[in-house]
Amino acid sequence: MVDCRLMAVLGVMLVPASFAYATAQDDAYIAGYAAGVLKHDLNLEIKSLSVRDGVIHFPIGGLDAADRAKAVQLLAEIPGVNAVKTTETTGQSPMDTSTEGGQVPADEAVSAAESIILPTGLLPAGHLFKPLLADPRWAHFSAAFRNFQSDNFDGKDIGSVSFGETIPFYRGNFGQSTVQWEAGIQAGVFSDFNLDAPSSDLVNTDFIASIYSSVRAGQFSAFGRLYHQSSHLGDEFLLRKIDTKFERVNLSYEGVDLRLSYELPYGVRLYGGGGGLFHTEPSALKPWSAQYGIEFRSPWRIDVASMRPIVAVDIKNFEENNWNTDVSARAGVEFDNLQVLGRKLQVLVEYYNGFTPSGQFYKDKVEYIGLGAHYHF
Repeated sequence: MVDCRLMAVLGVMLVPASFAYATAQDDAYIAGYAAGVLKHDLNLEIKSLSVRDGVIHFPIGGLDAADRAKAVQLLAEIPGVNAVKTTETTGQSPMDTSTEGGQVPADEAVSAAESIILPTGLLPAGHLFKPLLADPRWAHFSAAFRNFQSDNFDGKDIGSVSFGETIPFYRGNFGQSTVQWEAGIQAGVFSDFNLDAPSSDLVNTDFIASIYSSVRAGQFSAFGRLYHQSSHLGDEFLLRKIDTKFERVNLSYEGVDLRLSYELPYGVRLYGGGGGLFHTEPSALKPWSAQYGIEFRSPWRIDVASMRPIVAVDIKNFEENNWNTDVSARAGVEFDNLQVLGRKLQVLVEYYNGFTPSGQFYKDKVEYIGLGAHYHF
């Protein structure tokens, strides 16, 4: 029987609809406010300006550099604005009149040159660096069922949950440019439960805490952090293993890493980077690693349930494991109308093949398939 704790987590994550409309921004109000600001301060009339989910879509073709920078700054400071997306499109207006209640931006694929400008200041909304959708250790809220094809993990049926967040403390611009930077903290807890055990034993929990800084310039973004990770075994698991030769590893270390990302047209994103460890326990742990991947988050929305297809592949190589390739792949849909605090619900099928990301078992190679619910911005 699936542990009631896991079911409770799934229930919390899969029933957010009652909050979605309560937290949605009044897009019509923001659009009118934005048009008034541009007219009053810059004497600009941008008829194709539109707002969706608190995001202003602002065509900047024909504006000089000074007007662009000032306009973007004014729009980003409007209360309730989550982001300003600028596009160089000057021809066909990126509008879709099929939505009841007025015009809304069509899917972003109409433009091959789009930039995202976010609000600045203390505790700002949004993130300059988008989450890595297939990274098993990216801090976010999730719950997943995983069936292990390999025999070297504790049980075949595993329930995995994560609790985490990336919180920007401050965001600013470099001078008068639209290049932005932010600094904050990122933390996450990742736990695995053996659903085959009588009490759905807690097997392993990884704790990760970090301070980070990120930068965005147009479609390019970077994310660097200084972090700590420690891993711990569950009590029931240890009691079951007390008469075996299982040896607990006191895995703990600090590390630094850097990831670079570039967003191509039509929802495609490439990223890559690497990092190193220090203050490692065991002390013989080899420090270096590399990470890279590709993502596709569809700019085209399927009207049924307002969902968008998603496909993501994340690849890691660790010196500790002789640079073997660990592959994490996820595919599914993201629901635009199921949001909590700006995070959208994603339901993803997943596949993993490589050395397990569960810290205590880092020397074990595993393979699993699964189904999970995730919240990502």
